[in-house]
Amino acid sequence: MTLKRKGSKENNLRFIPLGGVGEIGKNMYVIEYEDNMIVIDAGLKFADQSMPGIDFIVPDISYLEKNREKVIGIILTHGHEDHIGGLTFVLPRLNVPLYGTPLTLGMVSQKFNDELPSYSPILNEIHAGETVEIGPFKVRFMSVTHSIPDGVGISIETPLGRILHSGDFKFDSNPIDNKLTDYAGFAEEGKKGILLLLSDSTNAVKAGFTPSESVIGSTLERLFRLYKSRRIIISAFASNLHRVQQVINTAAHFNRKVAFLGRSMMRNTELAASLGYLDIDKRTIIPSENIDRIPDNQLVIMTTGSQGEPFSGLVLMSRGEHRAVKLGDHDVVLLLASAIPGNEKLVNNTINRLFDIGCDVIYEEHEKVHVSGHASAEELKMMLNIIKPKYFVPIHGESRHLFRHTELASETGVPNKNIFVLQNGDVLTFDKGSKAQKKGRINTGSIMVSGNSFEQVEPTVVKERLELGEEGVVIVSATLSKKGTLIAKPLIITRGFLFQDEQDDFIEEGIILLDKQFKDILKKSDFDINSINKRVKMSIREHIRKRSQMSPVILPIIRVED
Repeated sequence: MTLKRKGSKENNLRFIPLGGVGEIGKNMYVIEYEDNMIVIDAGLKFADQSMPGIDFIVPDISYLEKNREKVIGIILTHGHEDHIGGLTFVLPRLNVPLYGTPLTLGMVSQKFNDELPSYSPILNEIHAGETVEIGPFKVRFMSVTHSIPDGVGISIETPLGRILHSGDFKFDSNPIDNKLTDYAGFAEEGKKGILLLLSDSTNAVKAGFTPSESVIGSTLERLFRLYKSRRIIISAFASNLHRVQQVINTAAHFNRKVAFLGRSMMRNTELAASLGYLDIDKRTIIPSENIDRIPDNQLVIMTTGSQGEPFSGLVLMSRGEHRAVKLGDHDVVLLLASAIPGNEKLVNNTINRLFDIGCDVIYEEHEKVHVSGHASAEELKMMLNIIKPKYFVPIHGESRHLFRHTELASETGVPNKNIFVLQNGDVLTFDKGSKAQKKGRINTGSIMVSGNSFEQVEPTVVKERLELGEEGVVIVSATLSKKGTLIAKPLIITRGFLFQDEQDDFIEEGIILLDKQFKDILKKSDFDINSINKRVKMSIREHIRKRSQMSPVILPIIRVED
């Protein structure tokens, strides 16, 4: 599994984040030596309400496209969307091999089968504990405990020193699958000497240690016992397979059947079970069409929608629009997830609708129904102490997470001059003496993507959508003859701008104003459509200012009749 390319005379080692610093999601990092580049992860970030019509955001990979012949592989740390979700956009543009664990590559294969079946990725399966040569890099993979199985941290041996990427991790002493973070492996790499540590900052602002995922099992047992006569609906991330396993175990303990609903939930559980990452007694699972045949006190329904996604299983149920499940006062709903920042309103709206239709709803504010998969402050300090890096760069987090992580690094003895908080596009360069300095930037940013076409949406389009949504639109239509005469009175249409009882006066006065403007303009022999459009916009803008502080989009439609 070795790929080699001829190197150039320049011996600099460079680290460049293309996404994932100063933000949650969109993780993508480049390590470059001579004429060889490896990429770590290719994630997406979901759009928020400030981006109407946008489905997700991926890193701008124009730098990689310009240097396509130098890119020798993409290494995947685990199967979450913020680490693999951008691959269907990124990979066809680069066409390079992927390296990942079996579950991660299984999820990637499913993603391409669903979204881009015409493209076949080059998959190289790796396992924790292995070392693989990729060009001039020797990459060691070490298991980490996270909220999805088969995650890895990676140590990359380069000619100028080792770079260690922690992956998404926590130090869980009682993991569901009994696969601990590889303390010994990380310690071995630390003893060899780590030039640069790149470490997960998601929970850097949280004191102490992140609780074990196993505490959810105790909560589930208590709630199943409390609601023993009710039907139980559970919503969680489809990728949180450890949580799925605990639901299955608890259901079996209480002699309940489990039905999985939601495409991603069903797909992920089937994949994980086929690869041995879920232990499922087939007698416990029932198909969705058999839900109505099972008594309430013997059934668990597990579905998607913990983030209030508009077309997810739980949201459709809360609206009374799900084809298989009708909720009511015989149901209790457990939300086994916390709201991702930006999704709070969607989640709260879903919870409110569930209460309105009579359900009991159990969520994070009242019960221990969620624990994070990321290390908190004390665990991050443990990682720093185990690795003892010469240089440190915090990754995976907004600015507040990154800066708090730098404080933790300083507390563990990393010199402040050796700690770098980078922005996407910054270039951290190591010379032959392994001395680091921030040296320039590359052009990078975010690509907004809409729909399954994976077509880039320009920022100007999103800006126009926002303006239309917030300020409304005024359309001015007029038809001219070839001789330059106004054939009929101009037409003004407003949408989302004025109250109904204000529109008539505004339109009537506007037409009188425009009629005069057109007559003045058309007296000139050198008039043109562009100049008319500008004059119309100016006149309507001034007319609006007399009535409102709003700034609607003004759209002139001037036509010359043949």
